Amino acid sequence: MEFESFWPPRRTFDRIASEYYQRRNPSVPWLTRGAIEALTDLLRSTDSCLEWGAGKSTAWLGSRVQRVVSVEHDPVWFERVQNQLAANGLDRDSVRLLSVEPNDRPGDSPYVRAIDEFGDGQLDVVFIDGEHRAVCALEAIPKLASGGVLIIDDVQSLLDHRTSSPHSRWRLGPVNADWEKIAGLLRDWRLIWTSDGFSDTAIWIKP
Repeated sequence: MEFESFWPPRRTFDRIASEYYQRRNPSVPWLTRGAIEALTDLLRSTDSCLEWGAGKSTAWLGSRVQRVVSVEHDPVWFERVQNQLAANGLDRDSVRLLSVEPNDRPGDSPYVRAIDEFGDGQLDVVFIDGEHRAVCALEAIPKLASGGVLIIDDVQSLLDHRTSSPHSRWRLGPVNADWEKIAGLLRDWRLIWTSDGFSDTAIWIKP
């Protein structure tokens, strides 16, 4: 019998607790509860935000910041998020459908290059939960203002941090050279690492 196919009791409990929280709070994004609570305090009504990877987070962010630009590559999700924005009285054009091609040169893709709309230090919030995450993170770092917030979801599979979530890189180091570079660039930033035991969301605040 493949016992590895079963979740340990603690992980099963964590998953149930996370899903229960989401059911009780249907408007919140699929982030850890700790991240949602931290961002509720950190986000300001004057903030400018860029999001890679649209979803429930788009309307949630849009109702808390002055401006959100969300980048999505999937047409189905793009249409769904447009409808969610409209239902919340927000601008449907806040989300943009952009190609992730060429995959062998992700930095050249319209998806990543959406950040060129912003100058260095012009963004207050960057949320990374989509494609080409490492390239997006490297592009985002200089665009964030001092005190700006960088959010990366499902970060446990990318960076080395103590956590019990699945696919954790704890004691294994960053997943590749790009993420090792990112870890070095973020070393002196304030870090709020949150976990629900099933997935992790990390928040960095730029000095």
